[in-house]
Amino acid sequence: MNIAPATALSHDLSARGSKLPWRARAKIWWRELDHVLLGLIVILMAVGCAAISAASPAGADRLSSDEVTLPPLYFLWAHLRWLALGIAMMLGLSMLNRETARRFAILLSIAMVAALVLVPFVGYEVNGARRWLNLGFRFQPSEFLKPGFAVTLAWIMSWRLKDPQMPVFALVTGALAMVVILLMTQPNLGDAILFAGVWFVLVLLGGVSFRHVAAMIASGFVGLCLAYAFYDNARHRIDSWLFGGTDFDQVDLAQRTLLAGGWDGVGFWVGRAKFRLPEAQTDYIFSVVGEEFGLLACGGIVLLFLAIVLRVLARVASEENFFALLAAAGLTAQLGGQAFINILVNLSLFPSKGMTLPLVSYGGSSTIAVCMGFGLLLALTRRNPFLTRETAGLRKPLFEKDRGLFDKERNS
Repeated sequence: MNIAPATALSHDLSARGSKLPWRARAKIWWRELDHVLLGLIVILMAVGCAAISAASPAGADRLSSDEVTLPPLYFLWAHLRWLALGIAMMLGLSMLNRETARRFAILLSIAMVAALVLVPFVGYEVNGARRWLNLGFRFQPSEFLKPGFAVTLAWIMSWRLKDPQMPVFALVTGALAMVVILLMTQPNLGDAILFAGVWFVLVLLGGVSFRHVAAMIASGFVGLCLAYAFYDNARHRIDSWLFGGTDFDQVDLAQRTLLAGGWDGVGFWVGRAKFRLPEAQTDYIFSVVGEEFGLLACGGIVLLFLAIVLRVLARVASEENFFALLAAAGLTAQLGGQAFINILVNLSLFPSKGMTLPLVSYGGSSTIAVCMGFGLLLALTRRNPFLTRETAGLRKPLFEKDRGLFDKERNS
């Protein structure tokens, strides 16, 4: 009896499912979805809403003037609108098959790289950084490039499985160099470091030799030295962090705000230190959580991000598709790395980077882009629960009318 691999049969059944009524397709999608991962994402969204509701009065007070007074929950209501759009994007992307998800990510990457080229010329400047485009609506191209970049690099690295002689390392390194150069013109050192981290994870998983790994580490060190020597923004941030300055004052204030609440916090909307933070609802929202909800709540957020990372790793541990494994790992590295950097900044263990905490901080571009990343992650980790690596057969048919089809597939 000739039985095809489980993943191949699952893909074949997915293709046949496209001819089914939408209710049947929705039922298949729901069965294939990783409910644990989806539940963790929903919990993270709820935590973000609570955190933004706590930080919103501080942000609204800072932006209010004699002419305009923002309501205390201004940022919460705005966040809920962005989150609703993000959830729709996440669920829509999670319904794509892997091939379509890959194509979407590649097109997204191409579009956002083109947008990054335009940013230095027609970009919108905020706080001394030109990172946004205003096309009737303002958005940050680098945020939307993050999920597309991870999947695109994973796709290129997967070519190595078909042809070991293909220069995939040179291709992905060239792609990284192009993106980093575009980011440094804004300037945006934080995202440049994050993209480099995603690239590093993918080339390691892609089977790069130890010689290349050593060269990567040395190149990274040289790159940081050059950035410090010739890049004023990087030198200012590092000097402020090491020796004191405006940015140091911000991260030092963030750390003191974080510790002000003790283990259980001062209480919701009771905190006062948050009103001194420059970006309480975005960069330093982790400190606001510490002040009002306590260090235990901060630890819970860290554990929540860790649970998401571990869940994805457990999900792809037995993955047979090399591209899906790399893409899921790259997306996880991007989301987890961004959270890690933001938390380190709030703990005064890393220079200020202007980087949000995924789904916890306020931000339209950030919220939608992170939801898109999670949508691609849900699409890549979907699998038929009735298929295993040991057998391609179904324990039971999804629909009674398909019993004959599946019996025929088993016996073929």
